[in-house]
Amino acid sequence: MLLLIPGLLFGLYAQAKVKGSFRKYSKVPSSNKISGASAARRILDAQGLSDVNVEEVPGTLTDHYDPRTRVLRLSQTVYQGHSLAALGVAAHEAGHAVQHARRYIPIMLRTGIFPIVGLGSQVWFWIFLAGMFFHHPLLVNIGIFLFAGVVLFQIITLPVEFNASSRAMVLLTQQGIIMDSEIDSTKSVLNAAALTYLAATLMAILQLVSMLFMRNR
Repeated sequence: MLLLIPGLLFGLYAQAKVKGSFRKYSKVPSSNKISGASAARRILDAQGLSDVNVEEVPGTLTDHYDPRTRVLRLSQTVYQGHSLAALGVAAHEAGHAVQHARRYIPIMLRTGIFPIVGLGSQVWFWIFLAGMFFHHPLLVNIGIFLFAGVVLFQIITLPVEFNASSRAMVLLTQQGIIMDSEIDSTKSVLNAAALTYLAATLMAILQLVSMLFMRNR
């Protein structure tokens, strides 16, 4: 279990970092006074994705792109906000829509394995726990195999998220949504968000290693 401590600490740091950065730059209005929804719409239209809808959803940092329905959903703070944080998040999610439209290999692979991994993520713990409790090696190995799929999903997610952030910065500047003086601040929001994905991947890998140690014991 000591293996999980570094991942847990890094995860807590990443969560604090992304919330702190988003809170800080949510108070910094963009020079062009463009809302997150308008920025996303402009980017999508410029990329020939006028058929992708932009919707407002409740919650904080609940922003995501749904490739199944081809809908970009933004939280209220991002959808209605005119801050650099709102623009960065909106452009990042629009970047996922562009990835999907251009058939970016990592996002297509992630989308393809999601149904299987999604099911495995719900049952792996109980199967693994049952195997440990009843000393049943087969159940333990099935639980580990299912969780390994979750780890693979996390690893594939890294290039998807980093590429979406890179696309976001290019699209924001190409469309004149942010000024040159606002680039570094917007990057700070996206870089902080990237830490959360790194932390989640590290935690998943360490947890898989700890499961293997428990099986061997």
